[in-house]
Amino acid sequence: MIAQLRRISLTQWIIIAMVAGGLFGWLYPKFEPDLKTWWLQTFRSEMPDAFTYIKVISNLFLRLIKCIITPIIFGTLVIGIAGHSDDLKAVGRLAFKSIIYFEIVTTLALVVGLLAVNLVKPGVGVVLPQPSARAEPPKQQTVAEIIEHIVPKSFFQAAAENDVLQVVTFAVIFGIALTQVSGKPKETMLNFCEGLSEVMFKFTGLVMKFAPLGIGAAMAVTVGHSGIVVLKNLGMLVATLYGALIVFILVVLLPVALIAKIPVRRFFKAVKEPALIAFTTTSSDAALPDAFKKMIAFGVPKRIVSFVLPTGYSFNLDGSTLYLAVASVFVAQAAGVDLSLGQQVLMMLTLMLTSKGIAAVPRASMVVLSGTLVAFGLPLEGVVLILGVDELMDMARTTVNLTGNCLASAVMARWEGELTLPPEEDTVIAGT
Repeated sequence: MIAQLRRISLTQWIIIAMVAGGLFGWLYPKFEPDLKTWWLQTFRSEMPDAFTYIKVISNLFLRLIKCIITPIIFGTLVIGIAGHSDDLKAVGRLAFKSIIYFEIVTTLALVVGLLAVNLVKPGVGVVLPQPSARAEPPKQQTVAEIIEHIVPKSFFQAAAENDVLQVVTFAVIFGIALTQVSGKPKETMLNFCEGLSEVMFKFTGLVMKFAPLGIGAAMAVTVGHSGIVVLKNLGMLVATLYGALIVFILVVLLPVALIAKIPVRRFFKAVKEPALIAFTTTSSDAALPDAFKKMIAFGVPKRIVSFVLPTGYSFNLDGSTLYLAVASVFVAQAAGVDLSLGQQVLMMLTLMLTSKGIAAVPRASMVVLSGTLVAFGLPLEGVVLILGVDELMDMARTTVNLTGNCLASAVMARWEGELTLPPEEDTVIAGT
């Protein structure tokens, strides 16, 4: 029996945990308070405490994952720049190619979302709730604030807050400064960063052994909190988003992979575990360390992975930008506001600008959406309406964010002529 359990892969354990956690969260609300059976009444009375402890398990797993983010990004990025100081032009070339790629793909994501929401019209017929007291809307970032946010006031503050963009900025400048140092000081710092990266990858492997437990708990809390019936009134919006994301994968990401000659089956096999983590935890940060490992095992050089993935988390949020397009027009439809094509295009440009560089902000998409609605005179009650199913939509858009950035790292490696695919039977897939 034990031998059979050991044959179950980490991916299979994660799927089992997802199903078990989802069933647990779904069945809990089905127990009614007037049940006659004593053991069901006892079970019912203990459930709130059970859910409290289950949420603690989920939070502990996420905390362990998030504490990996800063050291692994800093170490790998510094090595990626200073370890190749003889070819700084290659670093600049990679940055230029990455930014161009990010902007093209996110623009296509906005177009797909805009077409989907105008075709399906999920907001038509929806009645927005009347506001009791209009709360002060979230502050919308100005261009100056977005630019200022790129540079950290303190590296330690950025690290503590897991602000990926600021950590990347500091690591890039630190790496460039390190290229101008020679002798033992440079060697010492490079060895430190190399050692830091290697230790954090091993740290990730240890944490991932607890992934099924943490993910199962996260799924139980999510389903138990929202319930399956949360799709009743907003099912069309959720279906529109999921359908648009599938179309985006098929008409944008898949052709990109084929054009870059990325083996599609092997790529999706490599990213399936990080994608499952992103889907169940709705956290790109939680999936980042495992995505690092999988893409390096896939054949992408560490210097490219360490640059493209963190940068993509700020500039290549395909799923989130597509969601913003769907959600903003949905609110306009629900409010009975007929936006012209020009207004919708202007709104998309606004979303593209304001969504940059705030990936580390909790519920960042909601902040951006609220600010855009205010800017275009649309009611914030639409955000309240969407919040009911935001977790379900967050699962899908976070998964696409993760997958899109993993693909971007593989594409950049191919364009740089550095993608080295190991023999398929030797490719490391398990999180070990």
